[in-house]
Amino acid sequence: MAKARKDNKGRVLRTGEQYRPKEGRYLYTYLDSRKKRRTIYSVDLMKLREREDEIKRDQLDGIDNYIRGHVTVNQAFDRYMAVKTNLRMTTKTNYELMYNAHVRKGFGERLIGDIKFSDVKKFYQQLVEDDKIKPNTVGTIHCCLHPTFQMAVRDEIIRSNPCNDAYHEMSAELGKNKGVRNALTINQQKAFMDFIDGHPVFDHWSPAFTVLLGTGCRCGEFIGLRWEDIDMENRMISINHALVRAKKSRFNKKERMTVSLPKTEAGIRTIPMLDQVYEAFDRVYKEQCETGFNETEIDGMSGFIFKNEQGNVLSEQNINAAIRRITEAYNMKEEVRAARERREPELLPHFSCHYLRHTFCTRFCENETNLKVIQSVMGHKNIKTTMEVYAECTDEKKKEAMQNLSAKWKDF
Repeated sequence: MAKARKDNKGRVLRTGEQYRPKEGRYLYTYLDSRKKRRTIYSVDLMKLREREDEIKRDQLDGIDNYIRGHVTVNQAFDRYMAVKTNLRMTTKTNYELMYNAHVRKGFGERLIGDIKFSDVKKFYQQLVEDDKIKPNTVGTIHCCLHPTFQMAVRDEIIRSNPCNDAYHEMSAELGKNKGVRNALTINQQKAFMDFIDGHPVFDHWSPAFTVLLGTGCRCGEFIGLRWEDIDMENRMISINHALVRAKKSRFNKKERMTVSLPKTEAGIRTIPMLDQVYEAFDRVYKEQCETGFNETEIDGMSGFIFKNEQGNVLSEQNINAAIRRITEAYNMKEEVRAARERREPELLPHFSCHYLRHTFCTRFCENETNLKVIQSVMGHKNIKTTMEVYAECTDEKKKEAMQNLSAKWKDF
């Protein structure tokens, strides 16, 4: 019978284990899934055996420990992007730009097998607290990392996905109001539109902002509207695509506008026209009958309604720049007026195009109680999104409700 091998402390060594006195460390030798000899080392026998047990569990589950020990998060992400063929080009481009900007250096250089749940959660927290990145942006980063790790699980490189619930927990701890995009108040909305209407410089923007505030369209959906999407007789708007700017990346050779189809069925919808929206379209059509229609063609589509000064389709940047110029001009005039009237100025906040969608949704929620109707018009995939907006009562609405209650108090 072979004599059992022992270390310098008299402990019996298992099969595959060795102790090297000159080096003062233990080693364990095994064959990987490719029948290649692999060796791990440790100065502590108990820690070595913890790693041995993990290797044996992984081998029983078909997980290749050697690959896990050599694949970085970056390599796993690049592989995921290479095989994920059903992502739209714009989504792929945005994911890669977001990943390269915030993940590739640092976190992305770590070995995928070393990443734990706490590492992912801490990484997300650092992005928000140290790098001042908005939680919604971290959500996009999560959309890059979670499926990357999930593919590694399915490839049997790691046992479980460390991203599971990491973003959800971080969001919950930050609080539900962290990063909330507020709507314009009723007074702010009225002041903005009243200032544009008839203005010698900004009046030509009136139809565009009327449609944005009167439909709740996403910015890309709005600039992608074509005359064939508008049914003036039945006063209906068909939302079936969007125009987005695809940035330059390895998936896109140059930056350009491209047609983007809705990600979900909820994005394809019809929106009834308000009278003001109908009048806005009617004005644009009559003006273009005299000045000429938009002749831009993008991915085989043409007949786009709104155009810039050069006759091309609008972009989100065009709209945001117009909002900035309008609010700056309004605020300057309001400050002068307030000083003359000896009162505090009521200034418009700085806001972007997406504020207008949220503003419409807020006005809609203030006047409609059927959440399914609101969800359908807004194109929300999840009713939870609609409910969150519905729950965000404006201060004006709260005051109005309390005043109504006060007026009816004697009737109770």
